[in-house]
Amino acid sequence: MITTPTMPRKLLFIVNPNAGKKISEHLIDTIRKEFPQNVYYQIVIWKDKNHFKEVLDILHSQNYTDVVAVGGDGTVNQVAKSIVGTDIALGIVPAGSGNGLARSLGLSMKVEEVIKQIYNGKTVTIDSGTVNTIPFFCTSGIGFDAHIGNLFATSAKRGLQSYIKITFTQLFKYRAKNYTLKFNGEVLKRKAFLITVANAGQYGNDFYIAPQANMQDGKFHIVILKPFNPFSVFGLFIKIIRNKAHLSKHIETYTANTLSITRDTKDTIHFDGEPAIADAEVIYNCKPQSLKVIVGNTFKAI
Repeated sequence: MITTPTMPRKLLFIVNPNAGKKISEHLIDTIRKEFPQNVYYQIVIWKDKNHFKEVLDILHSQNYTDVVAVGGDGTVNQVAKSIVGTDIALGIVPAGSGNGLARSLGLSMKVEEVIKQIYNGKTVTIDSGTVNTIPFFCTSGIGFDAHIGNLFATSAKRGLQSYIKITFTQLFKYRAKNYTLKFNGEVLKRKAFLITVANAGQYGNDFYIAPQANMQDGKFHIVILKPFNPFSVFGLFIKIIRNKAHLSKHIETYTANTLSITRDTKDTIHFDGEPAIADAEVIYNCKPQSLKVIVGNTFKAI
């Protein structure tokens, strides 16, 4: 169910100036120009990780009703996990490379338009997930996409072009690995190129790895991409951008609200595209109806 605000609102815009394509003063000036003056708001520049605690102190001590993350998926994850389980609504001004959660919520990629959507304040409550207790909101995974996320995070160049270049450079170098999955009382042993645990359907940039996923149904969609012939890459890519990845013969999809994945050794994981090194066993839990979010008109609530 989509709701609209009935009480006076107080918004805190949290800006990460180093996100995605680097946020300029022009973007901040646009927020100040476009956001209506009849609603109270404040803009805080998040300088670094140490400063973020001060930002959170402002958010939680001054009765803000909404917090707006201005940045990429990493910024959104950082802000969102600080308000999980509260009544504070998350808004997003997308300024990253993928903008997966913003797109999934029907929010515009244009600053002027998304400011209107944030002002309108239509909200729903969505699920979130944890991977080894780390919160995520869009997708998490292991294998190739985590490997790419790690390389992208350490790349000197940001943006979609850099991400695509890294992906295609590694596509024919990376090798599938062995995994054991436990969920719904089943045990699956698979050799997989990647395994994605999806709360939302896409990675970002409208690349839908799990087009049937729904952020309000209390369960993950588990996508296993099996080893494939290099000549199959183009067909697989077409299915992903056409929201038909689940129809590929190279993909298996399951649903569960908890699962564990065991691999041979410690390795990379990602949560909303952010990489980390995790133990051989990776544990996922779905947290139903745990995050209040601002959505666009195209979001279909259940």
